[in-house]
Amino acid sequence: MAFDPLLQRRIMGRFATGVTVVTTKFNEEISGMTANAVISLSLDPAIVAVSVDKSATMHQQIGAGECFVINILHKDQQDISNRFAKPGPKDFSDIDFDRAISGAPILKGVVAWLDCRLTQTVSVGDHDLFLGEPIAGSVNEGAPLIYYGGQYDSLVAAEVREHD
Repeated sequence: MAFDPLLQRRIMGRFATGVTVVTTKFNEEISGMTANAVISLSLDPAIVAVSVDKSATMHQQIGAGECFVINILHKDQQDISNRFAKPGPKDFSDIDFDRAISGAPILKGVVAWLDCRLTQTVSVGDHDLFLGEPIAGSVNEGAPLIYYGGQYDSLVAAEVREHD
């Protein structure tokens, strides 16, 4: 008996997640999408993963570009999250960004970012997990944007503690 996907969505909506914009570059074209299914899988060797719907344009872009940047959004970047959550091509023309080693965009103002080289793709149902080896990254000041119960939130009490 299959589990109700709407109930799964409601249950997992009670799991607070950070909000990221995953970006990539293939040839000279840059792309991005909002994602909260981002995972730190292993520290030794360093491996992270992002889950992408197989029907999404970003799926083909990451596969072809063989790289991605995980941009962890600042609590004040809800508008950027909304922009990259919409289907269709993404317009970077008025967004301030730098280029990672891979060439993918690093969005300005994020609380952290990780540039990754695609190492493996694992098929899981209607999504693929893109596994990446980090090749560069940085931690910046500020509190992250959080998604919980179908809406944006922030870590008001914690305001990001250093855990080095």
